[in-house]
Amino acid sequence: MSIRLATVEDVPQILEIYAPYVENTAVSFEYTVPTPEGFTARFLSVTAHFPWLVWEEEGVILGYAYGSLPFERAAYQWCAAASIYLCPEAQGRGIGKSLYTELERLLQLQGYRKVYAVITTANEGSVAFHRAVGYRHTATMPNCGYKFGKWYGTVWMEKDLNAWDVPPGEPTSIQCVPKPDGE
Repeated sequence: MSIRLATVEDVPQILEIYAPYVENTAVSFEYTVPTPEGFTARFLSVTAHFPWLVWEEEGVILGYAYGSLPFERAAYQWCAAASIYLCPEAQGRGIGKSLYTELERLLQLQGYRKVYAVITTANEGSVAFHRAVGYRHTATMPNCGYKFGKWYGTVWMEKDLNAWDVPPGEPTSIQCVPKPDGE
């Protein structure tokens, strides 16, 4: 078992984990599963600057977590968003916590000051998970997403990663920070 940076070759297994969240839950607000080509493009866009980690056991990916931009304007550039998805057999084993610990370490090394998690109100387990790993509730946006004939809100949670001093520069690309343990 290991945590490592994901590669484009991992995209089919990553998409397999994500697809049931789209098809069967309101955890993701997407209505249709992205095509392999569309998901690969998303992966490449994210990994051009942010870490995308996978948890792998005996060649099988059981979960993943990645960073991204929560906002686009320049003044927000020291903020990141974190996302995580696990296959059912990986849940409750500490894999999520391990993935987030490494993701947050890398985001901190990149120079991010704050990380956000945006969670649908359909995912109470994720709210509890984020609270357990040190995130605090920031806002709730009720009834902002409609899926499966029902309205859902989003819960915004946040965690500080670095001191709130004057940053020495813009956050760096993931390619400029030390790789996860084991790589």
